[in-house]
Amino acid sequence: MKHLLAIYSSQTGRTRALLEAVCGGVGEFAEEVELRVLPALQAGLDDLLWADGLLIGTPENFGYMSGAVKDFLDRVYYPSEGRKLGMAYAVFVSAGNDGSGAIRAIERIASGCGWNRVAEPVLVKGKPEETALARCCELGQTLAAGLACGVF
Repeated sequence: MKHLLAIYSSQTGRTRALLEAVCGGVGEFAEEVELRVLPALQAGLDDLLWADGLLIGTPENFGYMSGAVKDFLDRVYYPSEGRKLGMAYAVFVSAGNDGSGAIRAIERIASGCGWNRVAEPVLVKGKPEETALARCCELGQTLAAGLACGVF
């Protein structure tokens, strides 16, 4: 069985709605992929080391990722250095602006960790509509299917 960690931060509930859609997609592969979902402030190094893949969900705050997601990445960066090279990851962002700063910052840190982005980030501006939730579901399916099949 493969392990997938989803970390997130949500103040308004919009990122949480995206997370639920992502988890719905992952759930289609429940027999092959175990999903662990944690708020970013509760997730830690042991959770990251357990995982074969990582989903990162964040609101855009002041043109950047949430402080909670940044805190998680700060806490695991050096202790995991060299230990999760090639790990598959994907990002979903709830934005009020263009979301590019949040995505760029996460991708820069993930690159430093040696992780591999396996899907285009899902960026949702404003309140999540059905099409946005469907894209999030597909993101979860993509990561879970790739892990289940050994592609990632």
